[in-house]
Amino acid sequence: MASFNRPGGNATGIVLLTNQLEPKRLGLVRELVPRANTVGFLLSPSFPASDSQLSDIQEAARAMNLPISVLRANTDHEIDAAFEIVTQQRIPALAVAASPFFDTRRDKLVALAARHTVPTIFHFREFVDAGGLMSYGIDFSDAYRLVGVYTGRVLKGAKPGDLPVMQATKFAFVINLKTAKALGLTIPGDVLSIADEVIE
Repeated sequence: MASFNRPGGNATGIVLLTNQLEPKRLGLVRELVPRANTVGFLLSPSFPASDSQLSDIQEAARAMNLPISVLRANTDHEIDAAFEIVTQQRIPALAVAASPFFDTRRDKLVALAARHTVPTIFHFREFVDAGGLMSYGIDFSDAYRLVGVYTGRVLKGAKPGDLPVMQATKFAFVINLKTAKALGLTIPGDVLSIADEVIE
């Protein structure tokens, strides 16, 4: 691909930001638990973007003067072990990094967060639909709309290589109040006020 503006060849598309949003998710979980003396950050080292995710989250944590506890998991056993560490070290909140592996373990991660009563933020709203506390990430309905727009343009004769690669720019912050109640959490009003959707 020559560039995002003029990809050339026979390809174009929509870029979905996921791992680039880790600092924003860290900020949101900090707002939820403002007295947290540390926040856990669970990432999958086998994900190619994990090094940049870690670098971004460390930089954001330094800017917030917030220590983070980095937890790594590439297997089910390692996920279980990470949550045991969260409990043993009394880590008061957790951010789960974007990762295809974690996407396939959605129900497990949501169940463990509930069992260990740790407020957790995820990258896709599907985690919140499954009972997770909150998520911040791309609004897939908007991204799919953009895909439809581009499909229509190509079907009308536009050359894909002449269409710039677009970046989905609509994001959604979703909170599950049922889960908050089960965790014994009161969501601050300023956090609720910026939520795009609240599940009650």
